[in-house]
Amino acid sequence: MAEIAHDSEVWPELIDLERLTRWMDDQELGAGAIEKPQPLGGGTQNILLKFMRAGRPYVLRRPPRAPRPESDEIMRREMRVLAALAGSDVPHPGFIAGEGNPAVLGTAFYLMEPVEGFNATEGMPPLHAGDRAVRQQMGEALVDGAIALSRVDPDAVGLAPLGKLDGWIERQVPRWLGQLESYAKFQGWPGISQLPGVETITGWLEANRPVTMQPGLIHGDYHIANVMFRKDGSALAAIVDWELSTLGDPLIDLGWLTATWPDPGEEKTHIAVEPSSGFPSLKQLVARYLDASGRSAEDARWYSVLAPFKLGAIQEGSYARACAGLAPHAMGEALHAHTVDLFRRALRRIDNPIL
Repeated sequence: MAEIAHDSEVWPELIDLERLTRWMDDQELGAGAIEKPQPLGGGTQNILLKFMRAGRPYVLRRPPRAPRPESDEIMRREMRVLAALAGSDVPHPGFIAGEGNPAVLGTAFYLMEPVEGFNATEGMPPLHAGDRAVRQQMGEALVDGAIALSRVDPDAVGLAPLGKLDGWIERQVPRWLGQLESYAKFQGWPGISQLPGVETITGWLEANRPVTMQPGLIHGDYHIANVMFRKDGSALAAIVDWELSTLGDPLIDLGWLTATWPDPGEEKTHIAVEPSSGFPSLKQLVARYLDASGRSAEDARWYSVLAPFKLGAIQEGSYARACAGLAPHAMGEALHAHTVDLFRRALRRIDNPIL
């Protein structure tokens, strides 16, 4: 079977620049031709295209080549969230305009301001790479971004309809276990039996579920690869990739951050920036969040187990699609290996709480 090209490599087949130009004319977004189109990033879920028009830079975001049934609604949700965050303390890409009707380009899409910053997992400028104190502050800024997001009042910014809060905690384990089980529809996927400790993880989560929650806006995929840092210092330039944003308990974002941060002494990791190179330790990250938010270590522990299970359940979908020939095989294999490590991390967090 021939290897499937990454979506970013075939963007001209997926983004009709002539139709985009006409749509931008209707939106009164500049005039003339679209210039210097260039795909950004190498993510697994969505396509980003940077371009210029009338001297102004734009970044277009749209679903992947083989969109999921809910992809258009996800795009529309991202638009609402980014628009609502305007003027807040949460670093985010500026929303310009969006189109929820897939008739224009085949899928929903939106335009946002380019972010002037860098992804630390792809390399750091000399200022950051050469100073451990700056890297410590980068880790602290990463936590502070999650704290700022946790303080957004969804009602005040018009996001109350974004998600269903009733029974949110009770739905978590059945929701993500069901997600895993749904991959059986993809031919060639080996199944849940190939993943470690699923029954142990889900059983512990159900038995130790928090009694109450403090609702708020959550990013849903909060980790160091989904933020951009400023080039002139340690502050965040923007939190990016808002496709999983919804309402729930903001502690899930802390859990997500811990899911992508290695345990002490863990040799094999899947993050390119290692805490041993000057970034805060796992314990320091959690303590900073809890001190600022007033949340309990007991609740944080539950989310430190839920998050790697949820993240693994989502990532395993790319592997299942790859098994069926619907995604690049190498990418699917890498994400499956990460899922296995995430489930093992969840098992360790059951026996060894972070705090």
